Amino acid sequence: MMSNGEKAHSPNYSKLDKKIRRKQRKLARQQKDSKRRNKTRIQIAKLHNRIADTRKDFLHKLSTKVVSQNQTIILEDLNVSGMVKNRKLARAISLQGWREFRTLCEAKSEKLGRIFRVISRWEPTSQVCFDCGFKWGKLDLSIRSVQCLNCGTEQDRDENAAKNINKVGIGHCHDSKRTRIDPKTTKSSKLN
Repeated sequence: MMSNGEKAHSPNYSKLDKKIRRKQRKLARQQKDSKRRNKTRIQIAKLHNRIADTRKDFLHKLSTKVVSQNQTIILEDLNVSGMVKNRKLARAISLQGWREFRTLCEAKSEKLGRIFRVISRWEPTSQVCFDCGFKWGKLDLSIRSVQCLNCGTEQDRDENAAKNINKVGIGHCHDSKRTRIDPKTTKSSKLN
């Protein structure tokens, strides 16, 4: 989700992933060093390559679009290793390639002379109302929209977080009345 409300929908890898899992079960039952086992192993490798190529193509196109359309790119540093511990989301998160997207955005923004920033993972971006700065606290992932108790506005969880990431990245606090002199971001620059 981007701060302008635009959503990027990644390709669905689930069909290919199911094929891989089926082939791996088949591979486990086959006799070692047999021709059929070798054939199955090559089929699995081809499926893995297809997923990797699809993901890389999508991430390249998305990162090019994001960097070319914006002067400042602000991403949130996510605790992916912690998120993967959630058994229900682990497979879906692992297939997305978020680190690769960040690397691509960083490289392309440096090449095109854009500003690239990463905000801390500890910023409560999904826990604070973008409009008034009211902190409602942690929410369950199943809750996708929140009505602010302070100002009464209905906030989409992802859109609200994207706007807060943008606000923190350009140097504003969550409290709209105060602004920071130094933004809570890390400028990504290569050391020579």
